[in-house]
Amino acid sequence: MAEPAARRFSHSSNNPREGIAQVAAISLPTAQKPKLLDQVREAIRTRHYSPRTEETYVHWIKRFIFFHNKRHPAEMGEKEIAQFLSNLASEQHVSASTQNQALNAILFLYRHVLRKDIGYVDGVVRANRPKRLPTVLTRQEVKSIFGCLDSSDWLMAMLLYGAGLRLMECLQLRVKDIDFTTNQIIVSAWQRGQGSPHDASRSRKRTARQAPR
Repeated sequence: MAEPAARRFSHSSNNPREGIAQVAAISLPTAQKPKLLDQVREAIRTRHYSPRTEETYVHWIKRFIFFHNKRHPAEMGEKEIAQFLSNLASEQHVSASTQNQALNAILFLYRHVLRKDIGYVDGVVRANRPKRLPTVLTRQEVKSIFGCLDSSDWLMAMLLYGAGLRLMECLQLRVKDIDFTTNQIIVSAWQRGQGSPHDASRSRKRTARQAPR
């Protein structure tokens, strides 16, 4: 078995000081800096964002980099961001919400990973917001849907309809989040993927309503 470096150097020289100098000259391997996307993932997980948000942000950051021929984002700024966002609207014909999603991902990269201030992104071709009338079920249709459900499915549907909860908020609901006295449900920030389980300062209350009879 090979001897340690310090022991080999001490035997190869009769001068102790020379042996110490040789050992000191050995350069220890330095830890490599994480790749950019790994840094993005770490920053997202540190802030307790949801896995879906992580996947979405990484996707848009990769598209931003490839759009500019794999240039490092640290070398780019407001001009390149505007070009990318304008291309999404004019060439890719994405929706306004998708364009905003891409912008949020890029701003997250610059603010929380690269630590670079980004000013107002000017000259962006904005995606058109479609004018739609919301599709609303009639009372009879709602009643028919609830009539086809039972057990836990019925309970979850009642919470989604009656309290306006999102799906993940309903799945992560705990008994202590329900205030039976005031007929309210407390939804904390971490249940919306925007904080830790102990972040109660950003909670909101939902008042339940009854389904049509």
